[in-house]
Amino acid sequence: MAQFGQYTAPVYRRQRIVRARPSLKHLAHLKRLLPYAFTYRSWIILGITGILASRLCEAQVPMFMRSAIDSLALGDPDILLPVMGILGVVLVRSVISIFSSRLLRRVAIATSYDIRKRYFSHVQTMGSAFFNQFGTGDVMARSSGDIAMVRSVVAYGWVQVLTFAFSILVGLCYMLFLSPKLTLLVLIPTPLVAYLGITMSRRLFPLVREQRQAMDDVTSFTSENLNGIRTVQAMAQEKQEIERFEDISTRYASLIYRTAKYRAKMNLVMPFVTISSTLIILGYGGQQVLTGQIGVGTFVAFFAYMHMVTGPIGSLGGWLSSFTSAAAATQRLFEVLDYQPEIQSNPVAHAPTKMIGEIAFKHFTYRYPGAGEDVVSDISLSIAAGEVVAFLGRIGCGKSTVLKSLVRFNDPQPGTLFIDNVDIRGYPLEQLRSQIALIPQDPFLFSLSIRDNLTYDNPERDQPPIDTAAQLAELVEAIEEFPDGMGTIVGERGITLSGGQKQRATLARGLIRDAAVLAMDDCFSSVDTRTEERILRRLKSIRKGRTTLLISHRVSTARHADRIFVMDRGRIVESGNHAELMAHNGYYANLEAVQSNQDQDRKRKAALLRDLDIEVEVVSG
Repeated sequence: MAQFGQYTAPVYRRQRIVRARPSLKHLAHLKRLLPYAFTYRSWIILGITGILASRLCEAQVPMFMRSAIDSLALGDPDILLPVMGILGVVLVRSVISIFSSRLLRRVAIATSYDIRKRYFSHVQTMGSAFFNQFGTGDVMARSSGDIAMVRSVVAYGWVQVLTFAFSILVGLCYMLFLSPKLTLLVLIPTPLVAYLGITMSRRLFPLVREQRQAMDDVTSFTSENLNGIRTVQAMAQEKQEIERFEDISTRYASLIYRTAKYRAKMNLVMPFVTISSTLIILGYGGQQVLTGQIGVGTFVAFFAYMHMVTGPIGSLGGWLSSFTSAAAATQRLFEVLDYQPEIQSNPVAHAPTKMIGEIAFKHFTYRYPGAGEDVVSDISLSIAAGEVVAFLGRIGCGKSTVLKSLVRFNDPQPGTLFIDNVDIRGYPLEQLRSQIALIPQDPFLFSLSIRDNLTYDNPERDQPPIDTAAQLAELVEAIEEFPDGMGTIVGERGITLSGGQKQRATLARGLIRDAAVLAMDDCFSSVDTRTEERILRRLKSIRKGRTTLLISHRVSTARHADRIFVMDRGRIVESGNHAELMAHNGYYANLEAVQSNQDQDRKRKAALLRDLDIEVEVVSG
């Protein structure tokens, strides 16, 4: 296994991590947290006031100690008043401190809750381009670890800064009051302490950011591996995956080790430098006590105030470290929050609130970002409301792109796609997707009960529509086989169901919506032809008056449509109903012959397959 100190090259990240140059400019990222703090400004002000008041109470203790010690040194002990004073201020300080700490802790929880809500809501609007750039594990790591880093600074960051300044100011005032000359000597090493704290904090930012990026890799790899665990096991690649995880986690561990080592260095250097102030007091201050220039009580009180000043200075590296870590986390969070959704909702005033289902493509062309050619090219067709239409063609011919454009998973060009004579871009995005039920090719089920999956868009539905949708999707028999029926938990991604059952469950989830437009993207690929036949016959009768679009590679599916559009290389090459296309004797008829088992088509099927073999041999040659 690679050692922490020897491991440097990234294994899993697609892009090489470039280390940022050390700079305190990175702390400017924290300004973006001000709106969250401003929301709870009253609580923060009250909490800070309480913390400062508790520090002021703490500053009274050395003065009471001075009185008590000096009275003992003079042989006239009068310690009752100082003792009562110390007890009083400590009690008041404790009450104020507890109240202020609880208040600021609530602010920390509330702000992290607000940030997490905004983060999750923002991610919900993202499209495929975003998830190509930010993996699932990356998004999850930012929503947990980075928000945790930010939380403490939003609530306690301002407290640390103000307490730092207030403690130094109050401590210096008392120190000057007790011994101006000794105060000036104590402050000699202060600029060096501040310089070291700032310099070392500058170098910490890139270390923290690289560590968080490495954590993204670990989370992304783990998430991807667990989602594909069945593939890993089926191909007996457990050992290889463990080795890959070992590489990635070793890199993460090495970066944690490096960051922790640097923080430890800061925590060692800062107190070591500040100890010089203590030595000055012990040396020069002790001499003043011996010569009678100051009393023992004054010496003890001055020593306490010195700690009140040098303590915050000594911890400068620590809280600058937390600020630097929070700045790195803030930058990473706002990389996501600043990402603009690819699909914007800009509705027009005249868009109808209820769709009828009349669809028109006018010279519709689409090219995926970064692609060299159009996936769909110059399609023009009209679909009447209530019509059943099928798109048929080989893989990659653009069928799914057409359907995805209906719900703006792909964003069509203006003036190329209309529903009810309104440009699809003019509909509110939520309305568009709520009135067009898209059933994707890849069935996805949540780790909930069957009933919760079927009623995902409206959990409050009555039972009759649920039963009807299950019957239409031929899912009733499968549900009855489970001991808990509709209450059966299907597991993550519906792992307890077969492929056909998952497809029928997602079909039922789409049918239950009774949408004006139903778009089915090859959702029968794992369903046997007999079951498919029964489902399609029922659908055609129950969805009269509502538009239905089918995508399939099976003629047995497409033949149920009123019209069939055969696509090849992004264009429509044939159109018509089943009988018309069979009479045309083109691509559709050939495909029907290949897929058919009827005696009269066997010779034609054999000839087509033979021609295909010859074509493959020519290409191979």
